[in-house]
Amino acid sequence: MAARCENENGADVESSSDEMNSNSNAMRQLQSRRKFANVGLLSTLASLTFALDGANAQDEIEAAVSASVVDEDPLINVYFGCGCFWHVQHEFVMAEKKILGRSDDQITARTGYAGGIAGSKDGKVCYHNAGNVADYGKLGHAEVVGLTIPKSKFYDFAVEYFKLFDASGNRPDQSGDRGTEYRSLVGIPGGAKGEYAKLLIDASIATGDKLDFGIGKGDDKDLRKTSFVMDNTGAKGFPFYVAEQYHQFHDGFNLNENYPGSYNKLAATFAKGGEDFGSCPNGSLGLGIGGL
Repeated sequence: MAARCENENGADVESSSDEMNSNSNAMRQLQSRRKFANVGLLSTLASLTFALDGANAQDEIEAAVSASVVDEDPLINVYFGCGCFWHVQHEFVMAEKKILGRSDDQITARTGYAGGIAGSKDGKVCYHNAGNVADYGKLGHAEVVGLTIPKSKFYDFAVEYFKLFDASGNRPDQSGDRGTEYRSLVGIPGGAKGEYAKLLIDASIATGDKLDFGIGKGDDKDLRKTSFVMDNTGAKGFPFYVAEQYHQFHDGFNLNENYPGSYNKLAATFAKGGEDFGSCPNGSLGLGIGGL
């Protein structure tokens, strides 16, 4: 049986057919130049294999090709908050598999905290604990799920985010978990002034236009049907802080929301692989949530 999260207090532009054809030709030429450049890069690198040690040459080729792909569609870090993070993480794990075709060992969705002005305390942001160490609520943070995705797929993940809300704009746990720790927020590079803000709004409209948006200033209130847009980059931004291991890949907040054991075991698998989930104390009772 799953444990439950604690509840705390333009203008239109006309284009002629000639202009459209010209633009189409230009796009094809651009794509051709990119293809030509990549082929040329591979040919040049391949010729070096005779001058370099075989293994080293292969490494050089793979790194160069990988870099050329990344340049065209770089990875970005984002986070989404919508009440208790257990259920939200599961939904984004499923989204990574569906949209990106990622396998279990490639999943990047992690539960965490974000949105507080205070940032961290002594380098930590922790769940409620008996020692009152760097309590995320007292630091102004909310529960979120952070992940790393290709820039071109942000819209698709934003759509998945808005699907979490019902037709009235309520969170899945709206009737239970309330307060600033459960407020809705989205962390994107540049915040409300960045290039992803319009894509966020477009995705919202496409899924029923259920929410209003606020410019996140930190320590924001929990307002129904409102999601705060945070800048998760820069010196004055609101970064993501990963949550403790026992909060990763957890069953959902509803009593019947149990996920497969293979999902729950991912936390231990990533930890054994060297992932650092911090050094915070265990939960409020000293044993984690619900005695975990």
